[in-house]
Amino acid sequence: MRLLTPLVVLAVALLGASGALAQSYPSKSVRIIVPFSAGGAPDVIGRVLAQALTEQTGQSFVVENRPGASGLIGSEAVAKSPADGYTLMVGSQTTLAVAPALYRKFTVDAAKDFAGISMIGISPLVAIVNPASPIKSIADLIAFAKSKSEPLMFGSGGVGTTPHMAGELFGFTAGIKMSHVAYRGEAPGVNDVLGQQIPFMFSNASVVLGNVKAGTLRGLAVTTAKRMSFAPEIPTIAETLPDFEAATWFALVAPAGTPRDIVQKLSAEIQRLAALPDTQARFADLGMTSEGSTPEALDAVIKSEIVKWAKVIKDADIKPAD
Repeated sequence: MRLLTPLVVLAVALLGASGALAQSYPSKSVRIIVPFSAGGAPDVIGRVLAQALTEQTGQSFVVENRPGASGLIGSEAVAKSPADGYTLMVGSQTTLAVAPALYRKFTVDAAKDFAGISMIGISPLVAIVNPASPIKSIADLIAFAKSKSEPLMFGSGGVGTTPHMAGELFGFTAGIKMSHVAYRGEAPGVNDVLGQQIPFMFSNASVVLGNVKAGTLRGLAVTTAKRMSFAPEIPTIAETLPDFEAATWFALVAPAGTPRDIVQKLSAEIQRLAALPDTQARFADLGMTSEGSTPEALDAVIKSEIVKWAKVIKDADIKPAD
């Protein structure tokens, strides 16, 4: 007991110090690295988050864009930063789960180099066709593909993007052969669907939902497990192909080793923010749902997504774009 007493006193002291750290954090400005250029979805999400956290904590949360090398430059900068809670990153399904498996130059291991804080938002993808197409459902699309001798062409905004990965996963799940057409961004691909140069593609809801609601595109289904709250009339692919799920998701992460009490404090703030009606409405305007999560839940998502998309990349023999 005499030997244990000093250890007990030390443990109590450490717990007290940890709680004090959480209460005092943040005591200075916090950087939120976005590993892409300004103006895109990760940047918009980062700025919405930074503004909200600034208002909630009274300290400045500032977005810093570090684009380049498919997110590698920004990811490396965060992974190598001090694990003190003052450098964070808005990561995505592409940067945290796909790019490390697709690009050999990607030296960051999301499962080891980052501590998950919270999911921020999820952007469903929509399978779209021209409204003049005879294809009116996912079942029709599968039947159409199986009736053709050549692979079904589909477009995306580029190799390794979530729409590309969703298309490859769809082909495997449906048991159909697919032929990918990579565009420089989603807009040119959408234009070719409108012009009937390609029969269909997956696109982020934020890009095509306006066209779908206007009737200039037909939305066959969304790729998330549940229907979109802001477009509930569009069914899910899972209603035809059980367990199919893919989405562009965005999450806040910190360097591995960041004090757990800081991680938990930030996570609680984001979960509270995500549940606010104003936040949900703002994200819906972006074609997204606001989604907070515990750090443990996010870490589990990242690990499972790494395994999922690495398998798709291997099975489809996807090579990086030149």
